Amino acid sequence: MLDNYLLEELVTFAQTGTLAQTAAMLNVTQPTVTRGLQKLETELGVILFDRQPNRLRLTATGKLAAKEAAALLQANQQAVNRIRNFETSQRILTVGATLPGPLFVMAHLLPELSNNVKLRPLANLTDSTEAIQAVLTATYGLLFNNHPLVDAQIESQLLGTERLAVNLNQFMFQANQATITFAEMKGLSFVVLSDIGPWRAVIQQNIPDAKFFYQAQQDALAEITSYSDFPYFSTNVSQLEKSLDDHPSTDSRVCLPITDAAAKMPIYANYLRMNRAQVAPIVDRFRAAWPA
Repeated sequence: MLDNYLLEELVTFAQTGTLAQTAAMLNVTQPTVTRGLQKLETELGVILFDRQPNRLRLTATGKLAAKEAAALLQANQQAVNRIRNFETSQRILTVGATLPGPLFVMAHLLPELSNNVKLRPLANLTDSTEAIQAVLTATYGLLFNNHPLVDAQIESQLLGTERLAVNLNQFMFQANQATITFAEMKGLSFVVLSDIGPWRAVIQQNIPDAKFFYQAQQDALAEITSYSDFPYFSTNVSQLEKSLDDHPSTDSRVCLPITDAAAKMPIYANYLRMNRAQVAPIVDRFRAAWPA
């Protein structure tokens, strides 16, 4: 079994190229690094370094060893994280989502739930692989997503559908209809919350020649939509978010459902199968609270 500190010295040397810089980065003395690298060669039974006067560099074997050492260190750290996250998950159910709608519902439910439920901000998980790993490593005990996560250890449940709508000034000609399509919003300018998960790609890809003015803060978005005529988006879940629903009575917008298929997003609950008993009561309450 190779000690982690020997692997760290080899990886750091491969990154820096000198004993002095390796020692500085690891906060040890240069002789300590030299002895460690010599010990690693002895334990592996191979030559890792080409030693020349006033110069030390990795051999081809040394470069491979450094690559494998980096992989081992990463695997060790991931194992530690999984163990720690799992231990935490036995006491606290960490809930997250890759789109904001489910977080509105969970925030609405939070006062009714036990104190061991912790709600995290919007999860920045760019693909299914990252989302699966986040559940498998217990980073999230319960993760809401717009598609099921396919893994033998993960269970997914369809809970509802989030439906997109647009809020337009009542004097715009598009407002004189019961519904609207993305194509009918061509060329309009919208004020939009920055962190809206996959909805951001939906509106950018489906509304021709549109301009989007993104706002990082929910309060800033609410302020702008209260005192301007910029169109903004909402969903059937927005009613649960006070700052989105708290417009003055003089607001001259009408809310039009968007009929395109892309304006409808399924919501799935994803969690480890072995945690079903812990998660089931939360999922049941979420489903009951989901707006029609």
